[in-house]
Amino acid sequence: MINHYKLLINGQWQEGADQAFEVKNPSTLETIATCANATPEQLDLAVEAATEAFKHWRNVSHAEKQQILHRIADDVTEARDEIATLIVAEQGKPLFLARGEVEGGVAWLRYAADQEIPVELVEETAEKRIELHRKPLGVVASITPWNWPFMIAVWHIAPALRAGNTVISKPSSLTPLSTIKLVEIINRHVPQGVINIVTGERGIGSAITQHSAIQKIVFTGSTPTGQSVMRNAADTLKRLTLELGGNDAAIVLPGTDINKTAAGVFAAAFLNMGQTCAALKRLYVHESEYEALSAALVRICQEQVVGDGFEESTTFGPVQNQAQLDLIIDLVEDARHHGANIMCGGERLNREGYFFPPTIITDVSNHSRVVKEEQFGPVLPIIKYTDLEDAIAMANDCEVGLGGSVWGPDSNAATVVASRLESGVAWVNTHAQIQPNTPFGGCKMSGFGVEFGLEGLLEFTSHQLLYLSK
Repeated sequence: MINHYKLLINGQWQEGADQAFEVKNPSTLETIATCANATPEQLDLAVEAATEAFKHWRNVSHAEKQQILHRIADDVTEARDEIATLIVAEQGKPLFLARGEVEGGVAWLRYAADQEIPVELVEETAEKRIELHRKPLGVVASITPWNWPFMIAVWHIAPALRAGNTVISKPSSLTPLSTIKLVEIINRHVPQGVINIVTGERGIGSAITQHSAIQKIVFTGSTPTGQSVMRNAADTLKRLTLELGGNDAAIVLPGTDINKTAAGVFAAAFLNMGQTCAALKRLYVHESEYEALSAALVRICQEQVVGDGFEESTTFGPVQNQAQLDLIIDLVEDARHHGANIMCGGERLNREGYFFPPTIITDVSNHSRVVKEEQFGPVLPIIKYTDLEDAIAMANDCEVGLGGSVWGPDSNAATVVASRLESGVAWVNTHAQIQPNTPFGGCKMSGFGVEFGLEGLLEFTSHQLLYLSK
């Protein structure tokens, strides 16, 4: 039996007015659920409910909101197996990785619960006292992608609620199920209207970004879609947090431990089958290490078991959708056509589902499409360099700047190089390490605003300077 999922508006589950859309398993291409298609009128109802709920929620004490978020985390922990199963079914990743996604979501919920919103004393004299206060914004809309559907929903919603805002959640139509379950859990613990979810295939996202009563949009996704969000939000001057495309570069310095580095690079490049914004997507390796590191990465790729995420032996799942698979195939074929060496993988597997094995490409130009464009999949191009200055220049020759890393035997020397990367985050001898207490965000065309840490929490507030003349 195929389950059907409805919209949550003002604490009540409601049917969409349009024909439902299907959610498919990327491993089997089978329809696993149907979801309600929200109309603009239903979005209006959700925003009205969130606006009304904000009048009360904004005044709930910090202590009570903290307790509520911890209770939500408790319920997510109780439902972890159900949520992980939904993630595998809709997104395709192996079950062990889906379980990790849920555990990460719990950690972020608890961190958000424990955060304090400070009142900053700016100045105090005998004549005056100046304080900087933070206040919630109002209705916040969360628009989330298909690669980490549960985790990113937590990243958006938890700090928004902690800061005292109400929320409209709009998950990707490809992977809405685990987010719906999260919202269902949250709804048990908050007053009606504080959390709402509207699902839909087309049009509802644009309606959200243009809605006059929504004060902030937090969006994770591609740069072109982020540009559209920004254009739509301009008329109402909405606050925006945009975590957009990344094409993260890594530089491997001479003398680096090959085996240790290969394991770290593989984990960073092929995390979630490469479908991660901050995954390592371009690898620049000194000529002295180039062949050895390439061969070591090929060995790790060939050890992977590509298959259905529910199969116990699977270590590597499918690409999530047909459009992404088509892009990956196109980029690999372009590299092959221009003389690159496909050292392993490089062909879609001959079986049902969107399966593409981990692929290493060498002898590739820095101007190749597979280097210049974000592949967002299980493909890693490796570019040889002789001069470090050339490597730094190639790494920075990119319109986006989410993350980057430098790997080398001397961490101090590697740190100096990492500081020269044009990226929002720079790692040394690791990559894609993201945690709730460290601000994360990009530069250039990777968006603006930050998530996580105090800086991320304060993105969900406005400031009010209180000036007291004694």
